[in-house]
Amino acid sequence: MPRDFLEGAAEQYDVVVIGGGLGGMTAANTLARAGHRVLLLEQHYKFGGLATWFRRRGGHIFDVALHGFPVGMIKSCRRYWSREIADRIVQLERIRFDNPMFSLTTTFTREDFTRLLIDRFQFNPATVDAFFDAARDMQFTDAPTQTTGELFEQFFPGREDVVRLLMEPITYANGSTLEDPALTYGIVFSNFMSKGVYTFQGGTDELIKMMRAVMQENGVDARICAPAERIEVDRQRRVQAVHVAGRRIATRAVVSNANLLGTIFDLVGQNALDPDFAERARAVRLNNSSTQVYLGLKDGETIDEETGDLLFTSRAPLFRTDSLLSPEVTSRTYSFYYPRIRPERDPHYLVVASANARYEDWSDLPADEYQRRKQQLTDETLDDLDRYVPGIREKVDWTEAATPCTFKRYTGHWLGSSFGTKFEGLPISRELPHQIQGLYHAGSVGIIMSGWLGAVNYGVIVANDVDALLCADNPSI
Repeated sequence: MPRDFLEGAAEQYDVVVIGGGLGGMTAANTLARAGHRVLLLEQHYKFGGLATWFRRRGGHIFDVALHGFPVGMIKSCRRYWSREIADRIVQLERIRFDNPMFSLTTTFTREDFTRLLIDRFQFNPATVDAFFDAARDMQFTDAPTQTTGELFEQFFPGREDVVRLLMEPITYANGSTLEDPALTYGIVFSNFMSKGVYTFQGGTDELIKMMRAVMQENGVDARICAPAERIEVDRQRRVQAVHVAGRRIATRAVVSNANLLGTIFDLVGQNALDPDFAERARAVRLNNSSTQVYLGLKDGETIDEETGDLLFTSRAPLFRTDSLLSPEVTSRTYSFYYPRIRPERDPHYLVVASANARYEDWSDLPADEYQRRKQQLTDETLDDLDRYVPGIREKVDWTEAATPCTFKRYTGHWLGSSFGTKFEGLPISRELPHQIQGLYHAGSVGIIMSGWLGAVNYGVIVANDVDALLCADNPSI
């Protein structure tokens, strides 16, 4: 008999959280810790959203997505999760760049970037400090007045090499482009460049395991394989219930950690919204997606750690958004997983190669052509990686590729978007509770509220909004 994943679930909760990504889990945990009854629904059989993992034959455990985030994740995890989780966050010290313009290794800190820009790229220290200060002072509430490309032209005019150094990692991290508002770049870059790039020692599987334990301790009723079907709204535009697996779960508030457009048009429906709001929501652009190639090395095979933790590599002569998104991949980011990442497990060396991609370049392919293209992606990745890990083809015993269609399948994100929406999605996300009382969104929006740290912090922001609503309804809480 098929398993009932909602067995034992109550008929009513204070809050239903739809989607178990980092934003949804953090919102659920924060609200449960505040004393509210919370149901967390995840449509996949694992929590984590894009911060997830999978196992394959030979003892390989692959983390999905890049394994780097800013130092601010330590503070956020300590405050909103647990000290034990925060204490497992460690710095990645070898961030490498290799492209036709330059080849270098950095710790990805402000101090080291300052050294590089002054000594190697020959800029005046005052100019470098002014750029970093301008990026640091940007706030997501600011009105966008210039593009990222204009920001670089202001401080480093005509220097395509500097644009590549400072822009390429952020594009891989959250989909930023030169055409996006400068503040979306400045905020994210400032988070990263302050004190470097960090990861969770133990792997994503251990992180999500620890987070689930904290949620359980705080009383979150967390359910997997439970895709929400619709959000019920009454004629006064107030949340009434969530329908899932044929059941109606009554609730006073809903936090959707699903894709913003999926939340509005699939789970709610535009008829429940003001026509003007629905029109503005329709105009929100989704961010791009990704491809990834997962490589597992045979027992006994190793990779020299001097190869780096993250390697941003490209054969393209210049940094261009179109070339990064092209199906003819010229630029990749390699995440190298050494045994120290999962020290409690058998020693395994793994590589995840990521490249930005467009959903439409994969979605309409016939089945046989789709498989051929995936194999081609794997083969070309192995050929490229051989420059840094000689003999890599003979070293691996597992290869696998993921495409934008893969991300859409496992996350439900429209167009398989890896980074949510462009900047205009943020005000739509924030305005949602003004359209429908009790409905909130905590997904990846506006590039700022994306990535691991952005997801956690946005989950907290939205949870505080929900808590205010529930306490106003029930002053005794």
